[in-house]
Amino acid sequence: MTPDKARQELQWEISRLGGRYVVISTSIPLRRDGNPFASAKPDNGDTGVAVYFERKGKQMVFACDRWDRPQDNMRAIQKTIEAMRGIERWGASDMLERAFSAFEALPAPGATVARSWREVLGFPPGSSPDREGIEIAYRSKAKKAHPDAGGSNDAMAELNAARQQAFAH
Repeated sequence: MTPDKARQELQWEISRLGGRYVVISTSIPLRRDGNPFASAKPDNGDTGVAVYFERKGKQMVFACDRWDRPQDNMRAIQKTIEAMRGIERWGASDMLERAFSAFEALPAPGATVARSWREVLGFPPGSSPDREGIEIAYRSKAKKAHPDAGGSNDAMAELNAARQQAFAH
């Protein structure tokens, strides 16, 4: 499949899902209309693809870097969305909503933290860790908080926000 055909089919599948404001992120240089050049190769060898869009007022993100070519990763995302649309067509729409909740984009950096950044990162009150100490604590906590490691989107979002606040102080 050509890169342009993969992009078109991915965008079509997202539109059938009711998605809008589609952004396809790759390492391929972009044309003036914001889409990747059809014949270009990634500048840095990174073949991964992430696609962002809005569905029912929620920001979604799908990413794939399993395959050796960006168009194959776009195709994998397109087929995943197609399969999820099948769940809706086959009458299990509440299951579809639960499945899609895993693809909601994490909150933007700078989101508010209910706990203090020191508490989230594990520093005692009044401590003043340096940038390296903050980064070490963040990485250690991220190993457990990340959704791919058994954590949750909320835990990772809180950790990301705490890191940003720690760097700001």
